[in-house]
Amino acid sequence: MSDTPSELRYAQTHEWARLEEDGSVTVGITDYAQDALGDVVYVELPELDAEIDMGAEAGVVESVKAASDIYAPVSGTVIDINDKLEEAPETVNQDPYGDGWFYKIDPVDAGQLEELMGGDAYDEICEEE
Repeated sequence: MSDTPSELRYAQTHEWARLEEDGSVTVGITDYAQDALGDVVYVELPELDAEIDMGAEAGVVESVKAASDIYAPVSGTVIDINDKLEEAPETVNQDPYGDGWFYKIDPVDAGQLEELMGGDAYDEICEEE
């Protein structure tokens, strides 16, 4: 699975997290997750200014096959959401690590990212499923 960007951190629940230069963390679901879900038809994102704990439910992604919860990879406050997904949820399938991001969070402790997996460890988890 060479599609797994090594600069990101990964949760066992298939979310990715990217620390941005401004200290915020961008969150989305992995290529593996979007592929397993199939065609994404709806994304429910968290509310702006919502405070979310690491591992807590932060939204829902629905596909023609199933609905799946989205979990927060770090604790913090939601500072931005990807409004484009409301009109074009298929963007998650087309570009999960780029335009298909879900939300941005101002982390309480960016050190929580270290608790997440690197790309190689995430690939191993996916191969076991």
